[in-house]
Amino acid sequence: MITIAIANQKGGVGKTTTAINIATAMAATGSKVLLLDLDPQGNASTGMGVEADAREFSSYDLLVDGVELAQCTQATEIPGLDIVPATQDLSGAEVELVSIDDRTGRLGKVLDRAIQGNFAGYDVCFIDCPPSLGLLTLNALSAADTLLVPLQCEFFALEGLSQLLQTVEQVQQRFNANLGIIGVVLTMFDRRNRLTDQVADDVRDCLGGLVFDAVIPRNVRLSEAPSHGLPALVYDHNCPGSRAYITLARELIGRLPEERKAA
Repeated sequence: MITIAIANQKGGVGKTTTAINIATAMAATGSKVLLLDLDPQGNASTGMGVEADAREFSSYDLLVDGVELAQCTQATEIPGLDIVPATQDLSGAEVELVSIDDRTGRLGKVLDRAIQGNFAGYDVCFIDCPPSLGLLTLNALSAADTLLVPLQCEFFALEGLSQLLQTVEQVQQRFNANLGIIGVVLTMFDRRNRLTDQVADDVRDCLGGLVFDAVIPRNVRLSEAPSHGLPALVYDHNCPGSRAYITLARELIGRLPEERKAA
C-alpha cells in the first residue's frame, strides 16, 4: 500500500474535493483504495455518503485509542473504495495527543500494523488532512509515503505553499526521511480570470515538473456533488470537473513507483 497525504494548511483549496474524487477515480481503475478522513469537519465522510450516526469507529479511535484499521473502515457505495470516517471527537484529538508518547507517529504505527497483516490488500491510501499544520497533519505526513498538494490559483496560496514546503522539510528531518511530494495540483482554475493564469505560470516556473498538467476548473457540479453524498465522478461523470480528476488520476498513476503500478 502506498500512502498519499493530501494536505495544504490553507483552507478552501479543494483538499477534500480532491481526496474524494481522486480516490474514486483510482478505484475505477481497479485499484483497492482506502480514504482516511483526518479532518475534524468530516467533509470527506459526508461527501462519500457516510451518515454521522453510522460512524461507529472513526479516525479518532484509530489515532488516539489505537483501534485497529480493520475495525475503523467502512465500505462506500463505490466498488473498491473504503473509508475511515471522521467524527466530531477528532476535534479534541490535538489536545489529547499532546500528552501521549510518540504523538506524531501514532497513525503510522496503526497503518504499518495493517500493512504487515496485509489487511484487505489496499493498493493506495489517501489521507484527507485538516487545514492546519497541527498534530493531525503531522501524523499524516509522518505516516505517508508521499504528499499531494492541492493549490488554489490565488495569490495568497503561493505564500501558504512556501510554508507547507518548509514543514515538509522539517518532517523529513525529524520524523519521516522518506516523505516525498508526488505533485501539486492547481485547483479552482478560471481562465476568465487573468490572475489565475498568472498564478499558474508562477507556480510552474517555481516548481516545474512537480506541478501536474491536469488542472481542476471551477465547476458548479463539483460543488453540488457533496450535498448528495456522492463524488462528482458519480454525480456527473461528464462535467468538466470530473473529466479533470480522471485526467489527474492518469497522471498520478504515471508517477507512482513501477512496483506500485504492477500491484
